[in-house]
Amino acid sequence: MDIRSIVTPTIQDRDALEEFAEALTDRAPEIERDIAKLRKHPTDREITGNLFRAVHNIKGDAALCKFPLGVAIAHPIESMMARFREGEIVFSDLLAELVLLAIDRLELAANALLANNSLEPLELATLIQGLEEVARESARQIDTSCADLIEAVTGFPPVIPEISGSAPKAAPHAGQQPATTDLQFFRTLALQFESRSPLFKGRTMRILRLALETNKTSPNPVDPVQLEAAVYLHDVGMMLLPEAVWLKIGKMSPEDKVALRNHPGFAAGLLQRMPGWTAAAEMVAQHHEMPDGGGYPKGLKTDQICPGAKILSIVDAFEAVMLKHIHRGKNRSVLRAIAEINACDNQFAPEWIAPFNAVIRKTIETDGR
Repeated sequence: MDIRSIVTPTIQDRDALEEFAEALTDRAPEIERDIAKLRKHPTDREITGNLFRAVHNIKGDAALCKFPLGVAIAHPIESMMARFREGEIVFSDLLAELVLLAIDRLELAANALLANNSLEPLELATLIQGLEEVARESARQIDTSCADLIEAVTGFPPVIPEISGSAPKAAPHAGQQPATTDLQFFRTLALQFESRSPLFKGRTMRILRLALETNKTSPNPVDPVQLEAAVYLHDVGMMLLPEAVWLKIGKMSPEDKVALRNHPGFAAGLLQRMPGWTAAAEMVAQHHEMPDGGGYPKGLKTDQICPGAKILSIVDAFEAVMLKHIHRGKNRSVLRAIAEINACDNQFAPEWIAPFNAVIRKTIETDGR
């Protein structure tokens, strides 16, 4: 089958594709656990067999659901696992990372297709062709090929350093003491919110750093002081909601989602009542709006959303996806977050996506030195 038809599929049976996506979501954590075990016990035949069967079942599910993309991704992985089982190749850390990346991209592709989103940012053609080549690669060259393919698909090296949670250089406050005092208060509130969960540690400064750096890339940047205030307060309204809503693990109920939609208004209302923070209030109020009008609370569209809110939307979502997938490991959580941001072309302002990607790349390279 032509590779172009595989990576730009049409939904032949929506119910079947939904079943495949749900089954894959259930299988992915099992595959992750088996791969983690296999890294520690590479000679364990039972774990090897479990992993081989899991990938084989994904391929079978994809065939039954008439989803050739799933077959195209799973088949070369199955071939790699067969070679490992027969002792032809070693199950190295780089091969493990490539398998995890491939399963992750398949999961993202199925969900994007169901949401009518573009699959182009996922680099599926590069992934499939590369997997086929790696599956045939010599034992001596396979690690190099795995590393090259990971970087070709994601734009990032296989090993990613931590994104720093330390405070960035402060935005210039133009010597305005009231603004400085207010920002100190806002930061205190943000750190209080951050203390509600150990998983949140460092999130405020990571978001602030990415927001300020992304803003600098624009020829017409927003006021960095207003943006800094918006970063500090954009989620503080969560503390006025029941913790069972915003610290919930798993899917939210319709009632939870309704309650969650109130949080931007709480923080924006606080800023509106303080002199000098009108722009920050607008950023906070709009940071969950989407260019296609599918956001909340007002369903604003492209030009109705202020630039600061567009920046905040991207960096906040990036941090949220990293948190959601942090159990998968640092490398995968960062790569998953980058992939999701780039795949959601209707959720974020496209004019800020490329600058954000450049900032992430520069941040990782800088922090890695």
